[in-house]
Amino acid sequence: MTEHKNISGYSIYNLEAKKRTKINPLEDLYPSLPNKKYQIIYADPPWDYGGKMQYDKSSIKTVNIGFEKNIFISSATFKYPTVKLKDLKKLDVNSIADDNCLLFMWTTGPQFANSIELGTSWGFEYKTVAFVWDKQIHNPGRYTLSQTEFCIVFKKGCIPSPRGARNIRQLVSVPRGEHSVKPTEVIDGITKMFPEQQKIELFARNNYFGWDNWGLEIPESKIEIQCSRDKKEKDLFLDKDTLFSAVNQ
Repeated sequence: MTEHKNISGYSIYNLEAKKRTKINPLEDLYPSLPNKKYQIIYADPPWDYGGKMQYDKSSIKTVNIGFEKNIFISSATFKYPTVKLKDLKKLDVNSIADDNCLLFMWTTGPQFANSIELGTSWGFEYKTVAFVWDKQIHNPGRYTLSQTEFCIVFKKGCIPSPRGARNIRQLVSVPRGEHSVKPTEVIDGITKMFPEQQKIELFARNNYFGWDNWGLEIPESKIEIQCSRDKKEKDLFLDKDTLFSAVNQ
């Protein structure tokens, strides 16, 4: 029993956490950027949270005496190699930015100040919040419950022209999916706003038609941008077809 009192949740799962932490497989910090200029850059930086792990109540000794039950732990470092701000600044994004260029960057509340500092270091001026993602599922927060993420926009030079759609909504309300996966409604909205510009997604994990991509996890084959609303409409259309077919049999 005395031995159990000296056990902590962290000590039990420290080795497991080290095992699950993702490591950059490259010799250099980053792969090479394209030798090309872009008018639209879309980035989801792998923000570093200092290896902070999230535990549920099973990590509390009074709840899980002797830690006989598994303890839930989660960390961004388990999903992808995170990068510290000082190293993100080393990425020469300005070298691929055209004279007139917009940078759309994903950030969270704790990283908001860092994201503005990063965009400025890349040669851009912060302008506004372009998209607010309501994830419809909240996490505990130190102040209010955390339910949103932000895609902010920076500008270099002038807004690229010609413009496309001007009625894209700022608020995107889509249920949260897998860790760090962003709603395709945002890249779809950017594409509709700037359909004719040269566009690149940084730290990408998809390979969309109409976009160049850069990162460690890019699939070889191109795919269409498929929004959750489009899938719902497609499923509804298929259901109607199935119903119509059944009625006429």
